Amino acid sequence: MTSGGFSAIFNTMKPTLKFGTPNAKLKKMTKRLGVRLSTFTLPAGYTCPGAKDCLAFADRKTGKVTDGEDTEFRCFMASAEARSPSLRNAVWHNLELIRKALKDSVKACADLIQNSLPEKFDVLRVHVGGDYFSEKYLQAWIEVAKQNPEKIFYSYSKSLGFISKYALPENLVVTASRGGKYDDLIDLHGWKEALVVYSETEAAELGLEIDHDDSHAAFGSENFALLIHGTQPKGSRASQALQDIKRQQKQLALAA
Repeated sequence: MTSGGFSAIFNTMKPTLKFGTPNAKLKKMTKRLGVRLSTFTLPAGYTCPGAKDCLAFADRKTGKVTDGEDTEFRCFMASAEARSPSLRNAVWHNLELIRKALKDSVKACADLIQNSLPEKFDVLRVHVGGDYFSEKYLQAWIEVAKQNPEKIFYSYSKSLGFISKYALPENLVVTASRGGKYDDLIDLHGWKEALVVYSETEAAELGLEIDHDDSHAAFGSENFALLIHGTQPKGSRASQALQDIKRQQKQLALAA
């Protein structure tokens, strides 16, 4: 084949979104439940219009993290992006393709996602970082879920103003993430919610189970807690809580 032939082939190839593999937490679910899981993510903060308590941004070029005015604990994905230029490249690649497709239509965006989906998966976590940043973007994921009724698509979201306007398909499972601008909608609609806690004792006092592997988010129907994690600002309450948790875990390990 001539070089011109190769050029013609490459010119017809459309760029696709980048999907990821489970992290250590999600691997626990894949092992326990025997499911094949993949992940999708966008830039943290920049695509989170409803975020408040966890709002943080990693600079696209330098990775420097900036917290929001009301941030109480830092989004773990902002910290992850700060450490990894390759991750920053991947999430911004995804956002740029999504934005470009949405300028065309919701269908174009849904087609982009559909044509980029991993070949083999049972469960997809939508937005390890990021959120539904517009109604049209949410509509695209609704369409993708409808096209794949045998798959589970799940996410945490603070974009509750958008979500409240739509009847989601059963296989698009959204857990309301408390600590955002639209928490009032959680109570109004009685949605399943997740709450970040600073200790196992706090979760127990609230009567909430801690989700250690995302199975509550993907398959559960009850409210649950998430134990504070990630890299937290030095001197913050969240940072102190992490130190306490690590100390307790070390003591338990020594006692075992």
